[in-house]
Amino acid sequence: MHARFAPRRHRFAYRAFYLAVDLDEVPELRDRFRLLSVDRRNVFSFNDRDFLPLAEVLHNRSVERPIAVRDGAPLRERVEAVLASHGLSTNGGRVELVAMPRMLGYLFNPVSFYYCFDRDGAPVATIVEVTNTFREIKVFVLGPSTLRDGAFRLRVPKHFYVSPFSDVDVSFDFALRVASETLDIRIDDYDGAERSFTSGLTGTAKPLTDARLGWYLLAYPMLTARVIALIHWNALRLALKRVPWYRKGARATAQRDLRRPHVSLVGAPVQPTSLHVATRP
Repeated sequence: MHARFAPRRHRFAYRAFYLAVDLDEVPELRDRFRLLSVDRRNVFSFNDRDFLPLAEVLHNRSVERPIAVRDGAPLRERVEAVLASHGLSTNGGRVELVAMPRMLGYLFNPVSFYYCFDRDGAPVATIVEVTNTFREIKVFVLGPSTLRDGAFRLRVPKHFYVSPFSDVDVSFDFALRVASETLDIRIDDYDGAERSFTSGLTGTAKPLTDARLGWYLLAYPMLTARVIALIHWNALRLALKRVPWYRKGARATAQRDLRRPHVSLVGAPVQPTSLHVATRP
């Protein structure tokens, strides 16, 4: 669900499905399902390289405490590198990724969530990986100091171009209940003390089976392509409502700590490097 309060009211909601993947169990998924594959094409696929591209340049870095991440490091290792940059570690505990899979080879994940636990099962942190329609990526870390009443809560300046109808210096307000059998996530925008936008993601866990994947193929045809289509359809509706919009390159210096910067920020595509410094978002 998305709802905008200012300067015009606008709301929409739609159904979707996400995978919840224990990163230590990914190798077990390779030959377990007919409709889901790991790191190769299928009806549904989970590709390690689709997440946390720490081997790519961090644009307009404003953060400290860099750490080296080796090229080609598996996703579990990249998650630990992000945590280490905040002085955190799972110490071998579970990491669960909640994200959309590729569907017929196509992927667009507006937001992916990493729920990190220690070896005793206590929540350590949540990593939020936000991707805009320009394919830029920014990571936010909600550590143990933000955990209150069973949910990670944090308000932080965005400094990221997510929507042409929101300025880059508004604040994200995160409220992520610790993952269990139900999913309960809220991400709002605040312009000063005023909440201008709210979004919610809720759901109930279901066992992953080929039969269920087959049903989801019918129930949510072209899921990931539909997501990007709905984003542009609602952008058109907002434009027709005469909601003011912000040009992508208008405030380039205010867009910080992101990866895969668009040409509007750098003038030319930035190529991946063999060694990258993962830094505190």
